[in-house]
Parts: sequence; C-alpha cells; structure tokens
Amino acid sequence: MTRRILLVNGPNLNLLGTREPEVYGTATLADVERITAEAAASLGFEIRTVQSNHEGVLIDAIHDARGECEGIVINPAGLTHTSVVLRDALTGVSLPFAEVHISDVYAREEFRHHSFLHDVAAVRVIGRGVEGYAEALRELVSLL
Repeated sequence: MTRRILLVNGPNLNLLGTREPEVYGTATLADVERITAEAAASLGFEIRTVQSNHEGVLIDAIHDARGECEGIVINPAGLTHTSVVLRDALTGVSLPFAEVHISDVYAREEFRHHSFLHDVAAVRVIGRGVEGYAEALRELVSLL
C-alpha cells in the first residue's frame, strides 16, 4: 500500500520564483514540489500536490485526502490569516497537518502574525525558505 501525504499550496504560490524574490527567494513552485517529493520518497511516502488560487479547490482537495493520505503539508499563504473554513476543513478530515510558511511571517506586517491554523497544526515550520517544506514533511511523518 502506498503511503501518501497531500501537499497543499494556497493563493499566489504559483508565482514563486518571480513574486517578491527578496521575500520568497527564487525557487519556483516546481522546485517546492520536487524538494517535498524527494523528502517524501526518502521516507517511503509519495506526495499528491494541489495549488490553487481558489479556496474551494483547496478545501475539496483536503476533503479528498481523507482515506487516501496519512497527513497534509500546507502553505495556506494569505488564507492563513483569513480563512476559518480552511481551518474547519483541516480539522474536519482528522488528518495531522504541518503548516509551512516560506518567509518569517512574524517579521512582516502585523496582520500576518495571526494564523487560524496555529493551534490545530501538528507541526509548524516558519521562515525556513522552501527547504521548510522538507523539514515540515519529516517532522509530520515522525508523528505518524
């Protein structure tokens, strides 16, 4: 049986590599997916990936992960600070998840300091660049 982790990337992360490189670096979303897939493979897992600028698409993917995945690694992007329904989807599927942020949200604008996910995430990795995805995946798998 294949062991899977769902990798979720929220709004605007499709612009990685060109969007504010001084904040997010020059790695692309394809780089994030490759880094995460390599880390997963080294632990005997595969990843299923979704990126969308539409909240409902992300919620549907999280719902679909139930029964197919053992956990979720998510960078909710701006939805971190605004989305109760994303939180409800993550808690509703009863899968452990890791919250990832490429930049240090606590060193940025005040509104980025609040996360609707912080108290329900099994793992949080913040400000470690795109390598934070692999770190979050390893920490999450260690809890499974």
